Amino acid sequence: MSQTTFIETSNTVSTYPFLLNGRMLTEGTLKDVRAPFGGEVVGRCFYATRAHADVAAASAERAFETTRKLPAFERQRVLQRIAQELTRRREELATLLAREAGKPIRTARLELDRAIFTFQVAAEESTRIYGEALPMDVAEIGVGRWGIVRRFPVGPIVAITPFNFPLNLVAHKIAPAIAAGCTMVLKPAPQCPLSALALAQIIQQAGWPDGALNVLPLTNEDASALVENNRFKMLTFTGSSKVGWGLRSRAGFKRVVLELGGNAAVLVHGDSDLAYAAERCATGAFAYAGQSCISVQRIFVERAAFGRFTELLVEQTKRLMVGDPLDEATDVGPMISEAEAIRAHEWVDEAVGGGARLLCGGNREGSLLSPTVLTATKPESRVNSMEIFAPVATVEPYDTFEEALRRANDSPFGLQAGVFTRDVRLVFRAFEELQVGGVIAGDIPSWRSDQMPYGGVKQSGVGREGLRYSIEEMTDRKLLVVKSN
Repeated sequence: MSQTTFIETSNTVSTYPFLLNGRMLTEGTLKDVRAPFGGEVVGRCFYATRAHADVAAASAERAFETTRKLPAFERQRVLQRIAQELTRRREELATLLAREAGKPIRTARLELDRAIFTFQVAAEESTRIYGEALPMDVAEIGVGRWGIVRRFPVGPIVAITPFNFPLNLVAHKIAPAIAAGCTMVLKPAPQCPLSALALAQIIQQAGWPDGALNVLPLTNEDASALVENNRFKMLTFTGSSKVGWGLRSRAGFKRVVLELGGNAAVLVHGDSDLAYAAERCATGAFAYAGQSCISVQRIFVERAAFGRFTELLVEQTKRLMVGDPLDEATDVGPMISEAEAIRAHEWVDEAVGGGARLLCGGNREGSLLSPTVLTATKPESRVNSMEIFAPVATVEPYDTFEEALRRANDSPFGLQAGVFTRDVRLVFRAFEELQVGGVIAGDIPSWRSDQMPYGGVKQSGVGREGLRYSIEEMTDRKLLVVKSN
């Protein structure tokens, strides 16, 4: 296997090697990564082969003998160095994100800040993976005994990440793995692997042991072979529900964490600040062209406030600037591909053909889909019943809060929901009744802070992310019982 420097530049287009067993390699098939906006070549990367994947699995298994014994302060230092280097290269990497993922540059900078925060929190959590002491004499059989519970790293992990947050969602796999002392083989999204490859070199240079992290662009077939490989003790996947549950069925005896899709609902009660709620719903529905698992998709508004809220929402939506993600004024950039924009546009046309009213948007130009608001939609239409993953939201009235809760729960998904009301009794009612992983009171379901527990129920997944919670998923409890007499 040949070794190379991190990035080679030829004709102003950078070539990104992949990280395997401590080396940045230029082997396999070289492929172009094209920008969703404009289609120009952003960079080139090498696709690894099945043989590379096998080497990565073996490397991760060997390296685990080192990482599982590393003291907490050393793991913390590595994570701190990574955060520092991401901070130093913030603008460079934000520009790369904007180009390869079509993410508006202001949003890309926010993702860099979140990734930095993710590694900073992981550094803190690496030194507080606490156990507990257990009294054993609560039963007669335990007299003269006491117990200690410690957490130990689960072992090598295989991770697969999506295109929509190509740096921070990668960070959410790697950072807790380093904190816990686990090794990893990561497959980044094929649409935008370059940010993950850039992060891979940063981590390698930060002093993480050779083989403890391997980042390989792979075909889906080769990635499936990793999922089935018994060297790995855990699979962590973020992506679509269909793919995620399919991978789980092939994972064997591995621990599995799935962060999957959603069609997030927002409840807007008449006593809330309607202007604020409309502004936040427009942000939550159309940021990054709606390509988020917790993007606002279904908005339910108390009937007395429905007319005014809808006016305010349409006003906010029409103010959004759509265009080049590198333009500082752009609010909404392209979807990840023209094919995805065409699909979402077809779903909108289908809803309108079924009787829905188009309040604004509905236009497509290439991979750009204008922010779209629909009303008078049917619950069974695809814009409501499925995850649209596009800048499209529906808004409908409700008469009672109980009806709103029922309609929000009428979904195969359950990731997060938002509730706007000044009545704390309704907030707690929503907390008890909504079938989701998280309820955001006074804001949109798209709100997330990276240290909080994050995950869903129903088809939205299993397990939780968020640094401390990811570390819990990546470690096993082990009990020591000591007889003292």
